[in-house]
Formats: sequence, structure tokens, C-alpha cells
Amino acid sequence: MSEPQYKRILLKISGEALAGEASRGLDFGVIGEVCEVIKECTQMGVQVGIVVGGGNFWRGVKDGAGRMERTRADHMGMMATTLNCLALADVLEQMGVEVRVQTAIEMRAIAEPYIRSRAIRHLEKGRVVIFGCGTGNPFFSTDTAAVLRAAEIDADIILLAKNIDGVYSADPNKDPNAVKYDFISYDDVLAQHLQVMDFTATSLSMDNKIPVLLFALKDPKNILRAVMGEQIGTIVKEEK
Repeated sequence: MSEPQYKRILLKISGEALAGEASRGLDFGVIGEVCEVIKECTQMGVQVGIVVGGGNFWRGVKDGAGRMERTRADHMGMMATTLNCLALADVLEQMGVEVRVQTAIEMRAIAEPYIRSRAIRHLEKGRVVIFGCGTGNPFFSTDTAAVLRAAEIDADIILLAKNIDGVYSADPNKDPNAVKYDFISYDDVLAQHLQVMDFTATSLSMDNKIPVLLFALKDPKNILRAVMGEQIGTIVKEEK
């Protein structure tokens, strides 16, 4: 069997992806499939950090718009990510995988506070580390949190598992002529206003030279394919 392409990864999973077809709540069938693949990665010696979105429960900027103060709405979104973190952790532990949940907002009764050195130590011991509450600050997305944590733990790549199979020149649901890219530079993503991640996240990954691979989570095995270096989705990095 070939060797993994990456030693340490930061996997970003959208909350909506964990909801399956329902788009809200948790689909434990989907979560189980995702966790099985994560377990396979750890068995190969890959160190796995995970950032999870919370959109299957609450999207602060969207769900609270016009009805709530933005900061409080974003704090609710951070709580939503914690629900997903605990669900992932529980399923992984049932599979015999060692897990630690760390949150950017302290909630010591259910998770460790985020401490960079401790997170790295867990990874080195083969534990999966799940990072909750985004960056801990309002006005920042969980995509930005994923890039921040990837930079802090010195991840080799960010695996962006979403509900779309790559980066397109336009919305493929609206434009039948939209072209899917195998590779695109950070500069082109920003210049063309492509929705890979929000601009803050893209700029942060560019500044820290962390490649981002976007692919569809519809087939959870894509996580393993990405780790093994197979050509899937779209990779965003510096010019070749």
C-alpha cells in the first residue's frame, strides 16, 4: 500500500455536510461513514485535526440577520459548532479512536480550552483533535478558523470537505458552461471572487502558504483519496 502524501492534515467539515439530505440536525449514518475514514487515516499514521462548521444548527450571519445583534448571533453559531464536535468525538470514540475536543471559548465541563502546544502534543500521540467554537471571535467564519488552526499546528494541507466537488469558474447550478478547475492560485480565487472560502480565510492561507484542497464529502472516501495524494476536487495554492 502506498504511503500517505501528508503527515498532518486539518480537515474542515461543513455542518450542512453532517446533516446529510436533511440539511438540518445530525445524520449519524453520514457521521459514521466520515469517522470510519478518519479512523483509517489515523491507522496509517496521519495526524488529524478537525474544524467543524455549525450551519446544520445555526448560521449566525444568516439566521440572525436583522433579528439579532451580530455578535450574539455569532456566539450562537460557535455553540452550534460544539454540538457537532461532541457528536463527531462520540462516534470516533465508539470506533476506538482517541479524541480530544478543544474549544476557543472555555467550557471545561465538556471540552479542553484550546491550547496550541497541547493540541500538537495530542496529534503527536495519534489522537484526533477537534477544534470547536471557530476562532472564538465574532465576525470570523469557521473557514477562517480552519486556516488559523492549520497555521498554528503546522498542518501540511487543509482538506475542505463541502457539498460541492471543486472550484468552478461560475456557479455550476446556474451556468451550464461553468468550468471546474483542477488547480487554481490564491490570487486567481481572490481576483475572480470565487467562493472557495471567504476572502479572509483565503488571504490567511495565502499569507501562510498553506494549500487548500476542496472536494465533495458526498463520498467520505474522498478524505482518504486526498490524504493519499489522488487527483480529486480542486487544489488552491501558490502559482506552479
